[in-house]
Amino acid sequence: MENRLLSVFQEALFQSGYTANEIARGIRKPYSTLMRECNPYDKGAKLGAMTLFEIMSFTRNVEPLREMAHLMGYELTPRESPPD
Repeated sequence: MENRLLSVFQEALFQSGYTANEIARGIRKPYSTLMRECNPYDKGAKLGAMTLFEIMSFTRNVEPLREMAHLMGYELTPRESPPD
């Protein structure tokens, strides 16, 4: 399941319309660290919840969150109006 989540995250990252360098700068994380944390085959690096939140906020892509909800038996749907 962990590899599946990281694969979904990596795919969302690369299809965001931003380069990985732009995302790394946008969330103030070194590019090499971001790439390690997004690599589903790198067992030495972990993607933290706050980093995932920052990336989803920056890219406006919630597919990793949607996949997590799906794996837990939930559906993710947007609210009718944005938060305050």
